[in-house]
Amino acid sequence: MSRIGIIGGGAAGMAAAVFAARAGAQVTLLERNEKLGKKIYITGKGRCNLTNTAQGQEFLGNVPRNPRFLFSALNFFDNTALIELIEGQGVPTKVERGGRVFPASDHASDVTRAFERELRALGVEIRLNARVKSLERAQDAGTWRVTLEDGRRYDFDAAVVCAGGASYPSTGSDGFGARLFEREGLRVTPLRPALVPIETVETWPAQLTGISLKNVALRLGRGKKTPFCEQGEMLFTHFGISGPLALSLSSYLDAEPAGQELLLDLKPALSEDVLIARLEREITAAGRRQLRTMLEALMPRAMAPVLAGLSGLRPETPVYQLNNKQLRALAAFLKAVPLTVKGTRGFAEAIITRGGLDVKELNPSTLMVKSRPGLFAAGETLDVDALTGGFNLQIAFSTGALAGHSAAAWCAQEA
Repeated sequence: MSRIGIIGGGAAGMAAAVFAARAGAQVTLLERNEKLGKKIYITGKGRCNLTNTAQGQEFLGNVPRNPRFLFSALNFFDNTALIELIEGQGVPTKVERGGRVFPASDHASDVTRAFERELRALGVEIRLNARVKSLERAQDAGTWRVTLEDGRRYDFDAAVVCAGGASYPSTGSDGFGARLFEREGLRVTPLRPALVPIETVETWPAQLTGISLKNVALRLGRGKKTPFCEQGEMLFTHFGISGPLALSLSSYLDAEPAGQELLLDLKPALSEDVLIARLEREITAAGRRQLRTMLEALMPRAMAPVLAGLSGLRPETPVYQLNNKQLRALAAFLKAVPLTVKGTRGFAEAIITRGGLDVKELNPSTLMVKSRPGLFAAGETLDVDALTGGFNLQIAFSTGALAGHSAAAWCAQEA
């Protein structure tokens, strides 16, 4: 019976172990933490947004980097198959806004326990608190040797690295998988935080800390062509902006994002001409009130004086004194409030990791490293990342499942 070692017991690692064992291999799962799926426990604010109902191109449209690489993995183990596995272990699921899928209990732990039950039923050997020190090809035996920090050694016919990225370091994620591959001389894209709050050069957002905006639009750069322009919710913070829109946009920033321009549209449902007409009506109704007071009808109260000043007008200006040119300039400003990227927050605040093992190093049909027979990779350790909504966990489960199955198939072929 083939011996397969799985490094990492997160979403990808558990899926890899399940599918390697289902294919008839003897599987050992090595997890550095005291329990499996530690990062799963904090996903979806503790509820675990385990996948999304989107299929095909709709799903891949939510993957900013290397989406085509995922064709085989998603075809092998898609969202329907994942839901069937989870529900087959007695954990019903539910679908919420945007196709987001959660366990009906709203307990992330139920998802991890479902996988644990399957792993134990398949006879997978689970080793917790197993911190891997090194992974190397044992040339004399033709196996992959895993050495733990406590000195224990394991020899496997194939190894699957599912060591995660560097986000949420409190869960043990520290980029170890990337370091393993670098030691093997493989190409690794530098690790960076993704789905992460954005720091701005401008300091005025700090005056609005805690204010949340709904139904606004955030755009990356000017012009007709832009990598990101979406509508949704955003939050001002003491360092810049956060919330769903900012997090999603962060995945489209350049690797060195400082200086990139963002435009905030406070009224995306209105054209500039319609907004001007709206302002004219507000002026008629406002009488001799100040500009800041009139703007309170269009935005949160605390924003009104700040935005009025940023537009180049005095907040105390009586609205009846505004001329047509000033009114048009105000409307144009409210449709494109400029912000400049200073940088992003760190891995401690990032939902996922951008970067990792270059996908060109892998056969996308099997997830085996082309130049290292018997070595496979899956999950966040790959240079693939997606937007929020359950896409990243599905990618982890799908790539893990394909890598585990492929490892068992490769071993059987080599035997």
